[in-house]
Amino acid sequence: MQAEGTDVVADLEAGIGTLTRLAEAAVDVTVVVVEPTPRSIDVARRAVTVAREQSQGRLVVVANKVADDDDRERIRAAFADLPIIEVPIDAAIDEADRLGVSPLDHAPGCPAVAALEQLASLVAP
Repeated sequence: MQAEGTDVVADLEAGIGTLTRLAEAAVDVTVVVVEPTPRSIDVARRAVTVAREQSQGRLVVVANKVADDDDRERIRAAFADLPIIEVPIDAAIDEADRLGVSPLDHAPGCPAVAALEQLASLVAP
C-alpha cells in the first residue's frame, strides 16, 4: 500500500498486458507513450481503452519521436480527446544515450527535454 504523499513512477513493458492485470483504479495517472506508426498507434489505442475500462486515473499521451506535421496529425487524430505531449526527434537525446548520460544533464535546453519537463508538470500531483 502506498503511503500518503508518496509518488511512484513505473515504466511498464510495452503493450497492454500489465494494464490488464492492475487492480481497478490502482493509479492516479496513466501515461501512454506512442510513436507515430500505425502499429504503435494501434497498441496505444488499446492501452487507452483498457486504462479507461479499469479506471486507471487521468490519461496523458506522449507522442514520441515526432518528426513532422504528418506525424503530429496522425497522433492527434488518434487521441483527439486526450492531452498530448509531443517529444520531437532530437539528436541531443541520441548523443546523450551514446555518452551514457542523462539528456537532462547533457542538453537541458534541447526540445525533447523541454517536452519531458512539460510532461512532468502535467502529471505532477
